[in-house]
Amino acid sequence: MAGDPSHPDLDGTRRPHTGRRRNEAARQAVLDAALRVVARPDVALSVESIAAEAGVGKQTIYRWWPGKYAVLLDAVAARATRDVPEPDTGSLLGDLTDFLTATFRGADRGPTAAALRALVVAAQGNPDTHEVLAAFVGARRDALRALLVRGRDRGELATDADLDVLVDQAYGLLWYRLLLRHAPLTGDVAASLARSLVGSGGAAG
Repeated sequence: MAGDPSHPDLDGTRRPHTGRRRNEAARQAVLDAALRVVARPDVALSVESIAAEAGVGKQTIYRWWPGKYAVLLDAVAARATRDVPEPDTGSLLGDLTDFLTATFRGADRGPTAAALRALVVAAQGNPDTHEVLAAFVGARRDALRALLVRGRDRGELATDADLDVLVDQAYGLLWYRLLLRHAPLTGDVAASLARSLVGSGGAAG
């Protein structure tokens, strides 16, 4: 049957990827739409508003996600994967500076910042949202911790440095400024924080 990816077309070729590309395009449209909607104070975040913004039906969203916050979290995770590098500059200070600068820049961007704040609020009263947010936060913590482990292995941190506390210091500053909005998340702050983390880790010497 022509057009059915499970059957040869009339010319004898198969086109198994067309539907996949179409699905990926629709999925990306939904993720982008979720970030636009959450950043608009005049529009309530809902599956309906995301679908309308993306130009898809609600059933398309429910095919891939159980609800609005799951969409939002995937959108934030995709941005983090795209925008935050896994640096290997040859030094812990360089790695931390690059990683934190990109992390702060991404988190402080309007739609992403609005999404993160909305997810934190929703997670307080919704165990399912809390669970998926915790998984995202855990993945970001692991990425930072891997840099610290590599630095420790190179002798740039003390062997007994508490890496979990260093990770808490880094992300604690991010969430504090993001949620309270008393000060921006700038590149200068990221660089200062990187120096502080290396100093707090008691570089072996």
